Amino acid sequence: MISLFNYGVDSLKISTALAIASGDIKGVLCKTAIDKINTSAAAVQEIVNSGRTVYGVNTGFGILANTSISKEDAATLQYKILQSHSVGVGDAIPEEVAKLMLITKVQSLAQGFSGVQLSTIERIIWHIDNNVIPLVPEKGSVGASGDLAPLAHLFLPLIGLGEVFYEGKKQSADIVLKQFGLSPISLGPKEGLALINGTQFILSFAVKAVQRMQNCLDAADIIGAMSLEALTGTKAPFDERLHNLRPYQGTKLVAQRLRLLLQDSVIMQSHVDCGRVQDPYSLRCMPQVHGASRNAWLHLKELTEVELNSVTDNPIILSANDTISGGNFHGQPLALPLDYACFAAAELGNISDRRSYLLLEGKWGLPTLLMKNVGLNSGFMIPQYTTAALVTENKTLCFPASADSIPTSLGQEDHVSMGSISGRKLNKVLDNLEYILAIELLSACQAIEFRRPLKSSKLLEFAHSYVREYVSFAEEDRIFASDINEVSRIIKDFSFAQKLNQFALQQNMNLDKDYEDSFEL
Repeated sequence: MISLFNYGVDSLKISTALAIASGDIKGVLCKTAIDKINTSAAAVQEIVNSGRTVYGVNTGFGILANTSISKEDAATLQYKILQSHSVGVGDAIPEEVAKLMLITKVQSLAQGFSGVQLSTIERIIWHIDNNVIPLVPEKGSVGASGDLAPLAHLFLPLIGLGEVFYEGKKQSADIVLKQFGLSPISLGPKEGLALINGTQFILSFAVKAVQRMQNCLDAADIIGAMSLEALTGTKAPFDERLHNLRPYQGTKLVAQRLRLLLQDSVIMQSHVDCGRVQDPYSLRCMPQVHGASRNAWLHLKELTEVELNSVTDNPIILSANDTISGGNFHGQPLALPLDYACFAAAELGNISDRRSYLLLEGKWGLPTLLMKNVGLNSGFMIPQYTTAALVTENKTLCFPASADSIPTSLGQEDHVSMGSISGRKLNKVLDNLEYILAIELLSACQAIEFRRPLKSSKLLEFAHSYVREYVSFAEEDRIFASDINEVSRIIKDFSFAQKLNQFALQQNMNLDKDYEDSFEL
């Protein structure tokens, strides 16, 4: 039986939001949430009937906050706000991200401080349950006063406008609604404003980034250990006693993972007396570099889960006589950690590229360019050009969007977060990082075979065998783009790291044994 999540009542975790998006968990409204929603909606109606002026209920928006709106025009105002704010441009965001926007908006509205009707929230849930996902352009939000443009596009289908993705096709929302025998809904006072005020665009990109970056962090440790083995590096820098003297949580976790990944390696034992004093930083400092990126990831994860359970629209309805117009829609709390995580993800790629380069140098018993007959063959020289290009592209994406602000709404909204750009940029960096790691993995698998008949650890031999299910050893040049795409696919779909983690557990080895609660989603 499918698990249920109670919107507005249960605490929403990143893993739960992703599971609702994938259909593994169903989000529902329980009686407690329904009662809170109805009470809040009734308070808004009481405000309208009383004639008391409350921002967004019977006034204009932004710089027009002092413009009164008649009781008769209150509903029309909500319809118009969705139309006027639908100014997004560019490609549509991924359907999964748009679905996460719906899920996270329901979680916010269902807490009962937004004055939205139950029927409106139920229609949003209908979109989620039936995979009728609104088309949301990627550009146009400045990240305060909420993600106005993306959220306006997200909710156009509620009033029969805009476009949706349904059954693999882009279609007009009104046509799909008619297929289900549904009519557009009529928005009540404040509803349009409640729908478009909020951080759900930034938040949904953060949710995906946390999931994807965790996968890249896990993969980077495994791939880095494989490169270390291929280069006959030492595991001495991963000694627990060393890292207890500088006990950052991420650093200690990476060192632990590397120790377990390299445990009982015959390759490692074969060169204990080789006389090499120190390895290059990209091998020796993996705990410090990968670990620092894990710390940045952990910070983003913690703040994302705060945001998942927050009310981020404006004004907040406490009762008919108690409303607060504030700034919970401002994206700065996520914009900063998203930018920090962007640097952290880029650094994972930077150090991975250096390891790829080391594998090509022809040192420590490996053939130059990882192929015996070079000259006629270029070997693995050119894949590293790709990592160099991707690393540099990531560096250009590291300018912090949150360091910029452009006033909007004639100066009423005079400081904005640009967190929407931070979230999109981080996911672009992760796109590139997945390819960078794939190229290192491809190179490390090639290099390890030059150490035969010696074997690595059980875990790394498993990782090597899993890659070899998709890509064979290269005796001579071929179209390496095909290999890169095959290997990147098993990183992008999470299977590479997940399969190894499952195998490790079968071997009674939990790579995250002392840190699982902190670093799980």
